[in-house]
Amino acid sequence: MAKDTFLNRKTTLNVKGKLTDISAPCVMGILNLTPDSFYNQSRAGSLDEALQRTEAFLKDGAKFIDIGAYSSRPGAAEVSPDEELKRIVPVVEAITKKLPEAIISIDTFRARVAKESIEAGAHIINDIASGDMDEAMFETVAALQVPYIMMHMKGTPQTMQQQTEYKDLALDITDYFSLKLAELQKLGIKDIILDPGFGFAKTLDQNYQLLNQLQDFNIFELPLLVGFSRKSMIYKFLGLTPQEALNGTSVLNTIALLKGASILRVHDVKAAVECIALVQKTQQQ
Repeated sequence: MAKDTFLNRKTTLNVKGKLTDISAPCVMGILNLTPDSFYNQSRAGSLDEALQRTEAFLKDGAKFIDIGAYSSRPGAAEVSPDEELKRIVPVVEAITKKLPEAIISIDTFRARVAKESIEAGAHIINDIASGDMDEAMFETVAALQVPYIMMHMKGTPQTMQQQTEYKDLALDITDYFSLKLAELQKLGIKDIILDPGFGFAKTLDQNYQLLNQLQDFNIFELPLLVGFSRKSMIYKFLGLTPQEALNGTSVLNTIALLKGASILRVHDVKAAVECIALVQKTQQQ
């Protein structure tokens, strides 16, 4: 694929007054502060462990660190906003102090958690619900003036896998994003990243259909984030466990890069950085 295929796409994010270049694909490392994340090796059970993992992610080449304290896997336990903040804020403050170069994304669908996390030092909001689970989210992001990742999902993490009916999968998601973008742009939110939501309100086959049509979302000329890392769409299809799904993750990340993905959200930063380097090398020839 020609290296100039995505020339019209937005290539910078305003991160607290500084422009962050995302013209080349980059990696977001997943830092889970939940005790029940589906991939147990991604969990950081203490402040020291969170700092060590963040430091390792940055050393391996991550551009963003995505911190989550509410597991969105099907059947995960409910977490109160107070508990979510209790897990997130000390980690954000510690990373900001020790590793000020880290660009921190907060994986939350709650406006209050978003606001207090940004005030603690975070930079980006990553919302799996695109405002559908908290009506105050869009106005909060507009007031904070931070980059916003909006993901496609139907229902909630508890109900999403019962809501997998679509007239036309890619077209339905395109319509969803179009409506949301109109709302966001009306509020003056400029730095928007799209996540089509692999694994969220999609069957296993629909996930692969969505990947096959990923290039369709380049019509928005916005950065695309994909998150396949060690998910059931890989390990269930191959008859593996999440612990064995790194190779499959790398394959899907490579396909996504060729179709226009801008950000790979992963548990394994080094492997994703290598995917990007090899894809870029082929595009230079």
